[in-house]
Amino acid sequence: MLVINGLSKTYKNGVRALNNITLDIPTGMFGLLGPNGAGKSSLMRTLATLQEADSGTAFLDNINILEDKDTLRRVLGYLPQDFGSYPKMTPLDMLDHFAILKGVSNRAERRDMVDSLLHKTNLYDVRKKAIDTFSGGMKQRFGIAQALIGNPRLIIVDEPTAGLDPSERNRFHNLLAEIGENIVVILSTHIVEDVSDLCPNMAIMGKGEILLSGRPREVIDRLRGSIWRKRVKREAMVEYQQQYQVILSHLTEGETVIHVISDSQPAGFEPQEVDLEDVYFSTLIKHDIKVAV
Repeated sequence: MLVINGLSKTYKNGVRALNNITLDIPTGMFGLLGPNGAGKSSLMRTLATLQEADSGTAFLDNINILEDKDTLRRVLGYLPQDFGSYPKMTPLDMLDHFAILKGVSNRAERRDMVDSLLHKTNLYDVRKKAIDTFSGGMKQRFGIAQALIGNPRLIIVDEPTAGLDPSERNRFHNLLAEIGENIVVILSTHIVEDVSDLCPNMAIMGKGEILLSGRPREVIDRLRGSIWRKRVKREAMVEYQQQYQVILSHLTEGETVIHVISDSQPAGFEPQEVDLEDVYFSTLIKHDIKVAV
C-alpha cells in the first residue's frame, strides 16, 4: 500500500504544482488521469525521490519515501515520459549495467535476471541490436525492462503509451497488466482508455489537486442518467455550447456527436451509456479546467 497524505509542492516561479494531495493506492494498477499541467509528473517525480515536497508525507508500507530515499530507490522502478539511454548500446548490455547499479553484483544472477526481463518484454531476439534502431514501442518495452530490475515493490510509469501504434499499445497494456498483479504500479496518463483498460483503481488530477478518485465502475455509476447525446451540424456547435454544458464531441460517420451533462433529458437528445471518458471530461469541466470539446 502506498499512502500519500497532504503532499504539496510550489516551484520557485510560484506555480503550485501539488496542492494537499492525499491518496491511498493499493497493490495493483492505479491510473492517474489528468491533462497536461495537472501536476501528474510533479507527483511522480516527488514519489520517485527526484524532487523534494514542501509538506506532507508518503509511505510505501513502512518506507518513509520523503525521508528514506535510498531505501525507496532500492525497491522502485521508474519509467519517466522521456528516459535516456546510450543509443549505440544493446539492451543486453544496458540492462546488465542497470542491474549493477541496482546492486546485483553476482554475474550469473545478473545474466539470469536480464535474460528473464528480455523474454518478458519480448526483446530477447533483438538483445544484441543497438537501442537506437528500436521502434517507439520497443523502446518503451525496454524502459519497462529496466524499471523491473531488482524486483521492485513500486513501479511508476509516466505517459507510457503516448505515440504508440495500436498493436504496440496493446502489447504494452498486456505487459503492464502482468507486472501489476502483485505490486503497486502507478500509471500516469492523459489517455482515458489506458486507465479504463488496465486499472481497478484511479484518480483524476487537475490544477495540482485530486478532483475525483475511486474504482472506474463506481465513478461511472455516479454519472449514470445524466449524460445525453445528439448528432449536430458542426456549424451549430457554438449555439449548443451556449445552451448546454457540452462535455465532449466526436465524429461518427462524418457527423458530429456531442455529449452534454444534465439532470433531465434535453429535448432532441437521447441517453448516453456513460463511460470513463464522460467521467473524465465532466470532472474537468466541473472544476473549471478548460478542455477542447
